Amino acid sequence: MNLTPAIIKELREKSGAGMMDCKKALDESGGNVEKAIEWLRKKGINTAQKKSSRSASDGLITVKIEDNKGIIIEVNAETDFVARNENFQRFCDELALTGLKNEAENIESLLNCQFLESDQNVQENLTNLISKLGENIVIRKLEYINEKLGSLEKYLHNSINQNSGKIGVLLSFKSNHKTEKVNDFSKNICMHIAATDPKSMNIESLDKNLVDKERSIYIEQLKSSNKPDDIIEKIVDGKIKKFYQEVCLLEQTFVMDNKMKISECIAAFNKEHNENFEIKNFLVFKLGQE
Repeated sequence: MNLTPAIIKELREKSGAGMMDCKKALDESGGNVEKAIEWLRKKGINTAQKKSSRSASDGLITVKIEDNKGIIIEVNAETDFVARNENFQRFCDELALTGLKNEAENIESLLNCQFLESDQNVQENLTNLISKLGENIVIRKLEYINEKLGSLEKYLHNSINQNSGKIGVLLSFKSNHKTEKVNDFSKNICMHIAATDPKSMNIESLDKNLVDKERSIYIEQLKSSNKPDDIIEKIVDGKIKKFYQEVCLLEQTFVMDNKMKISECIAAFNKEHNENFEIKNFLVFKLGQE
């Protein structure tokens, strides 16, 4: 049967099935779209939609860098069994490549991108993968960086291959030179970020609502202490200072040198190596974390 692109497209849009499944369904149903939809349902092709309602809390973080462009993506599955499946891992890897190639800055734009060299888009490939592996799979979040004036580095914790793991870090930085020392130092910064999960670069960029929330908690905790208000205020200020040291990257104590803050380590590195190393931005994804 000679199937036109228009009728195949119509069935794909109505069913959400992949191109090959649609062609097969139309062949089996004599080119009738409604009968083809019934055929797809009977064959279980529509099971992807049912599985999409189930919780997906496992999966992988994938980080890729190419030509000073970087992307970090979290893809969730229901079980670690699927997360370790070759097809799932290949999808995550090719998804990241697709995102880089198309400079996708959000999930919606990524889903509409052509999936590498295939004739399907990302959404169609995702639907096919759900049907094939039998679990709900969700592209949960992504971030894209185009670092035109600096460099990028990445790190994966609990990695299962060179591009995917359970924690991923993408670091943007600038330096005077691209030396092995700079590469090693930037990698160590990435490892620190993976271990400490900072919420901001510095105190100035920290979410004020988060600070206000912490302050109100501390005040509430001290209400029953019967201490004067001015003493309570000083105690709260001290706790907020400690909070900054826990959540602001440049204020944190370096995990590889517990005598210096990250900002002090950077200053020492620059002085020793005649560098001008500076962190511009960082992204950290931890599997399942908001």
